[in-house]
Amino acid sequence: MRILLAEDHHETAQLVERGLAEIGHSVTTASDGGAALHLGQNEPFDLIILDRMMPGIDGLTVLRRLRASGVNQPAILLTALGQIEDRVQGLDAGADDYLTKPFAMSELIARMNALLRRSAPGQASTRLVVGPVEMDLLSREVTRDGLPVMLQPKEFRLLEELMRGAGEFITRTMLLERVWNFHFDPQTKIVETHMSRLRTKLNEGGLEDLIETRRGVGYRMHAP
Repeated sequence: MRILLAEDHHETAQLVERGLAEIGHSVTTASDGGAALHLGQNEPFDLIILDRMMPGIDGLTVLRRLRASGVNQPAILLTALGQIEDRVQGLDAGADDYLTKPFAMSELIARMNALLRRSAPGQASTRLVVGPVEMDLLSREVTRDGLPVMLQPKEFRLLEELMRGAGEFITRTMLLERVWNFHFDPQTKIVETHMSRLRTKLNEGGLEDLIETRRGVGYRMHAP
């Protein structure tokens, strides 16, 4: 899943980003309200996690503006304020859930999954399907023709990006940014190596290759 994390406390942001990345999520971080608002309005995310107290524009205002501009993805507010009226303000601003600091990563992940399970149609999708391949974003499970395909976290993220953009070419640069958060070329074969492993697992048993490579253009997934 693609997650926007807006948190100005560096250590907390690192902890959450690392914890979510370890289970295969793609996390984009913002350290102030202005950056969070810009990202939320211009980038596609499945879930938004907002610190209530941020420099520039506070989390409540960011959330109100996102909702007013038509951004309806599930949102969780993080805050050190635990009074009932604070929670009410957060929910009134458009939050779907409210988590008081300090919190355990296990609780944050459980709340994320619960939100996405009950998301209304038109909000975050928790299942991707391209031909015989199905991906469950919550359970982190992939199947082809109903049989499980066991993927490592980066392989899962590669496949997720290909399935989200099915039918369209995705460049190597885009994959480096989205899957590895590299905004430069590391001059390695990291994309090619992981793509080869992904193909091997998806096509086990001599099945048709669903991923097309076009030199100088990128990769495209299609249904057979």
